[in-house]
Amino acid sequence: MSLNVLATLSGLPAEGSGFQSPTPAEFYQPLIGDGPFAITRAAVVILLSVALIGWVLVATTRRAAIVPSRAQWMTEGVYNLVRNTVARDIIGSKDFLRFVPMLFSMFVLILVNNLFGVIPPVQFPTMSRIGFPIALTLVVYVTYHYLGFRKHGFVGYFKSMVPDGLPKGILPLVVPLELLTYFVTRPLTLALRLFGNMFAGHMLLLLFITGGEYMLLHGSFGLKIVSVGSFGMAFVMTIFEALIEFLQALIFTLLAATYIAGALADEH
Repeated sequence: MSLNVLATLSGLPAEGSGFQSPTPAEFYQPLIGDGPFAITRAAVVILLSVALIGWVLVATTRRAAIVPSRAQWMTEGVYNLVRNTVARDIIGSKDFLRFVPMLFSMFVLILVNNLFGVIPPVQFPTMSRIGFPIALTLVVYVTYHYLGFRKHGFVGYFKSMVPDGLPKGILPLVVPLELLTYFVTRPLTLALRLFGNMFAGHMLLLLFITGGEYMLLHGSFGLKIVSVGSFGMAFVMTIFEALIEFLQALIFTLLAATYIAGALADEH
């Protein structure tokens, strides 16, 4: 049975005029200019998030009180999550405090930009553009390597990557794997995990929403009824995506703290 016959039976237009599924091009939305120096929607959204975060932090803490207001309590709750649960528990009470500003900034920036993916009228997760996760990963990458070289020295840092007590016979196998892990695998997976989850989640939301809209407006009576299921899945996926967006911000921050703690550890 030809595609044209299927389209006719379903009540959809034929010959390429039917539903067009979302593509990766949806994530590149230039507003001014084109090419690598274009001002894109993602760039505007992340600047908006920085301004919003700055305003919220100032507005909720400039009149801090012993008995906090609801807004101050929420800000302190997020800060304490990063300070105590992430930084202190992972890095340790001796060294954690100096890394709290970096970890808190990363967590809040990633969280807000992730949640923008399900909050109208933005509805665009900035971290679905690979450049932003890479930039944040480079900050973590440079930080933990700098700390490691400073703590152990050039040769000592490389030695600290290999667990003590290994038989010399397996060192030729373990050493390249450890070097690959520290210098390639860690940053690669840190960036791709955040990017992949935000990209895939937003693509699914686009598919359910645009598919439901198309069936409702252009489909037969049967497809108009089916479109309710598509919109229902979009709603369920939106709730699920909000949870994933929070978890990905937390996981990125947890891993950053873990790498910093590893660089500062006396033994590996």
